[in-house]
Amino acid sequence: MVTRAVTQLYDDVLRPSGVRVTQFSILATIGRMREANLKQLEDTLAIDQTTLTRSLNLLERDGLIERSPHPDGRVKAMRLASKGARVLEIARPLWAQAQDQVLRELGRQRWADAHRRLAHLLHLAVEKRRLRRKRQHMPARSTPRRAGPRTPKRHTGG
Repeated sequence: MVTRAVTQLYDDVLRPSGVRVTQFSILATIGRMREANLKQLEDTLAIDQTTLTRSLNLLERDGLIERSPHPDGRVKAMRLASKGARVLEIARPLWAQAQDQVLRELGRQRWADAHRRLAHLLHLAVEKRRLRRKRQHMPARSTPRRAGPRTPKRHTGG
């Protein structure tokens, strides 16, 4: 509920730029990196792949980003289109305005505490994603698991 309220505040302030806060974050990250692939954005922004892909498709449709094949052919590189750079130029001061409003309403100390806690949660989410990926790439077990319920061993006494 708090997240929704904060997101709504940023979205309202960013409205004149034509992007929402999630789209702004993606554009700002691509702009900072100059070029990024899906995995880099997913790791940097801690956004799940489905949400990120949907947002990237919208940004590409609107002419804000461009995708091109990476030289190795396995991934696509994304960079800001000139329209995306212009939108980002408009959105940055609006984002700063929203940030100032949140700081005024929360106060610096509460903002610092919230930021620290959110950074910790982000770290945990990124670590969880990293471990999940690592497990997905582990080799299969050499001995298959038995199917069905386990039956207890019987002791014959002794």
